[in-house]
Amino acid sequence: MQSKSFILLPILLVLLAVLGCSTKHSETDIQNDEWPEMDAFHMTMAEAFHPLKDSGNVEPAIRLMGQLADDADKWASSPVPEKVDNDEMKSQLEKLKTDIHTLADAIQDGASEDQISAAMHTLHDQFHEIMEEWHTSDSMEGHIEKH
Repeated sequence: MQSKSFILLPILLVLLAVLGCSTKHSETDIQNDEWPEMDAFHMTMAEAFHPLKDSGNVEPAIRLMGQLADDADKWASSPVPEKVDNDEMKSQLEKLKTDIHTLADAIQDGASEDQISAAMHTLHDQFHEIMEEWHTSDSMEGHIEKH
């Protein structure tokens, strides 16, 4: 039993040393890797869109439209992280917000399932364009001049 302790102790010490010397992310790095408003929107969009995409069920989209509009409002009014802080991104967020509110109004006015489905597919595509820009901005950083 004692020999196992002598073997485990140096291993634990080495692990502690490695962890203690590991590179720490600065607060800016963490902020640039996070966009909580996008994540919140993504969760609601997934709940609303995937039943529609997978089985044609528009009910979750109808039920979650108010939450999706609220999440879009919060996202569009949140600070845009530095790595995507440009006029194009802000414009895309505003368009997504506006288009979601247009669909919410159409649902209130009795839009058909086909209209809701088509609009949700468009909104989902818009969202994915924004998300892809967010995720690819790391690889593009330094290659694109900000305007």
